[in-house]
Amino acid sequence: MINNGYMNENNSGLKNSSRKQNLSYTLFLHSDEVSFRNLIVWLEDQKIRHYKIEDRGPLRNIQGGDWPVALSKYLDELKCPHKATDRTMMLDWILGYAVRLEYGDNVEKYKPLTWEKFSSTQSEKRQAMSSNPLEDLDFESADFKAGVASLATLLEVPPHTDHKIVCKAICLIVKNKLTKGAVEKAKSDAGGKQDVVPLEQTPLGFDSGDYIINDAAKILRLLHIQDLRVLQTRINEAIVQVQNLTANPKTDTRLGKVGR
Repeated sequence: MINNGYMNENNSGLKNSSRKQNLSYTLFLHSDEVSFRNLIVWLEDQKIRHYKIEDRGPLRNIQGGDWPVALSKYLDELKCPHKATDRTMMLDWILGYAVRLEYGDNVEKYKPLTWEKFSSTQSEKRQAMSSNPLEDLDFESADFKAGVASLATLLEVPPHTDHKIVCKAICLIVKNKLTKGAVEKAKSDAGGKQDVVPLEQTPLGFDSGDYIINDAAKILRLLHIQDLRVLQTRINEAIVQVQNLTANPKTDTRLGKVGR
């Protein structure tokens, strides 16, 4: 059966997948009608080329209501033994037909290849991709920038002209606030009583004349105090460890003397 674009082995899903890879076409969802129509058009334009370019209009009009008729006519002319309604078998046949044409046009290129070499190459590609999927990202693409902007809005990160700086800020927030340890600590802290002092009630000690600068200075001061508290806590922990070693010394009473 077909599920989310993947077919089981009995329905030639693995075979169809390898055929699409052989034809350098991977963006395909079997259950999506537009994706299916785009695949048929791509096969005709790039591999099969049964029609002249000027005669491909009805098949290229994937949004048209007559497209199923154009597909049936196309399959009849290719002498496909399967009807358009039997999509799985028809797709398997037309992919195989396109592979045969591709091989016929590039016999010398594909002749040294064997199934073992192809499988080994595909396995190496998958391992390379899975080792570091970020290497395949285009950090300057519009989609990546839009994704960073969406995350920034969701996490309330202030905007910046450089999307990479925004991405770094998002990474810091995720690392400090959304990791498993940070979430558990936040839950633990939420269980106790916490004193929250509004920023406007926090003393600064001076006035710059600009409330924005004043607020920024208050935030920096609070962050500095937090760092000092962490440092003091670590110093206290070190003192306790030293005291554990020196506060209860052991003595040997046999060496003691009474009088002179």
